Amino acid sequence: MYSESEENYLKAIFTIAGKDGRRASTNDVADLLKTKASSVTDMLQKLSDKGLIKYQKYKGVSLTAKGEKIATGVVRKHRLWEVFLLEKLNFKWDEIHDIAEQLEHVNSARLTDKLDEFLGFPTHDPHGDPIPDKDGKIRYHKGILLSDLEPGDVCEIVGVKEHSPDFLQYLEGVKLLPGMMIKVLTRYHYDSSIILQINKNELMVSERVSKNIFVNPVQN
Repeated sequence: MYSESEENYLKAIFTIAGKDGRRASTNDVADLLKTKASSVTDMLQKLSDKGLIKYQKYKGVSLTAKGEKIATGVVRKHRLWEVFLLEKLNFKWDEIHDIAEQLEHVNSARLTDKLDEFLGFPTHDPHGDPIPDKDGKIRYHKGILLSDLEPGDVCEIVGVKEHSPDFLQYLEGVKLLPGMMIKVLTRYHYDSSIILQINKNELMVSERVSKNIFVNPVQN
């Protein structure tokens, strides 16, 4: 059994590491958890003493195999609960993150497995983030951003990089959602804004928006 705070720290380190497995700095963790660097240092030492992380001051931190198992378990529960809240309870996708933050700490492997089965073993959460399987294996998307594409490119939206309610509400309002097929029509060099074709409609989006949407390019 680990405290919610310990699980949150392990999840934060896992999130920062991403698919490339980079080491997380104290400031990285502090920024993600919105806390003081001094508090992070104290917790990292505790997690290191428990064998959950590899920590060297000023050199960053990474998860041990034991720590990664705990972190992926928390991430799995969080993302499964997000699917449940959206698909079964009809919450909006900008509401589900905060509720899942609470539900992810329910410590019942049987409940998690039953939830996974009930949902039909989903591979991605509503934001397009991959859901670890029962063994902790995770299949990341390629991580290509909409901002990387050129005029004429066609792609499918597969996820979002930013999860803030304001951003998600914006995307829902303009119908830039996972699963949508879009085409890049024009890019303006002045501010790197782009014009997209969505079905028969056109939409201009800023560089800030295009740098926060993951896509999967498809052949024309």
